[in-house]
Amino acid sequence: MIVDPATTDRPRPLPVREVATLAEAILDRVSTVVVGMREPLELALATILAGGHVLFEDVPGLGKTLAARSLATAIGLEFRRLQCTPDLLPADITGSFVYAPAEADFVFRPGPVFTGLFLADEINRTSPKTQSALLEAMAEGQVTVEGRSFPLPVPFHVIATSNPIEYEGTYALPEAQLDRFMVRLAVGYPDTAGESRVLLARIARHQERAVIEPVVTAETLRAMQTGVEHVDVDPDIAAYCVALAAATRHHRSVQVGASPRGSQSLLLVARAKAVMAGRDFVIPDDVKAVAVPVLAHRLSLTVQAWTGGVQPTQIVTELVNTVAGPPVVGTRAPGRTAS
Repeated sequence: MIVDPATTDRPRPLPVREVATLAEAILDRVSTVVVGMREPLELALATILAGGHVLFEDVPGLGKTLAARSLATAIGLEFRRLQCTPDLLPADITGSFVYAPAEADFVFRPGPVFTGLFLADEINRTSPKTQSALLEAMAEGQVTVEGRSFPLPVPFHVIATSNPIEYEGTYALPEAQLDRFMVRLAVGYPDTAGESRVLLARIARHQERAVIEPVVTAETLRAMQTGVEHVDVDPDIAAYCVALAAATRHHRSVQVGASPRGSQSLLLVARAKAVMAGRDFVIPDDVKAVAVPVLAHRLSLTVQAWTGGVQPTQIVTELVNTVAGPPVVGTRAPGRTAS
């Protein structure tokens, strides 16, 4: 670990090229067990490097849990998975105070959320009260139980999965909860060649569980995140992110558009994606590449648009194609700092 001498809890930022090299190694390692998900994995890793949380929304059986566990292992984070069910209580996530006879007092027993990467599997199967137990953890990096606050490990990230095809016994995530996720990703079905590789890989390893080795430690991941945070962004790129978010608020099919948190997330994920590409500056294509997963889940459609089958992804794609971008950015060679 490289530690900044000015502080013992903040790692010194890694150079852009080193972050890009490590990110590529992480993706290559995860791709040995997760087939056909390179693009979603790149966006998930960019989101983690940007300090955010990920929502995978797709049909069951596509390897979302395997992807989350493999990514957590590759980046050196402790991983815990919780299967969400209708009878789950907030204390089952955050933990609770229990009586300890040896101490003749109540002591706090941490819940599964006290980990590096927490997977809330099928989060839409648990009640809104339990879903909201994650709000403070995702926003503040802490949980409060009976008036006492307990900090979560650093780094801390949430990956949640949601099943979009079943509605019986499910509870749709409210807008406030969706807004806490920096991106919403869809995996999609693999092509026939990719699906064949999944089957053959299962036969080759002679067991159900796929095991990979870590690429970096949790402290190195923090140094990578700090490196991303030290990359400046051209004001024109920031203005472009604001223009895209503002355009969602005035679209004819949108009742409630993306908030400033949406435009900020757009900028942060685009910056992380640029660093993963080995650049210390963001170009408009970085913003365009992440616009749909960052903005689409933040839109509330009008009744007419919803009944007419309009999808938020279609709206964001339309805006990306129509909102004027900034002047060309990115003529500097990689490794040079923006002026």
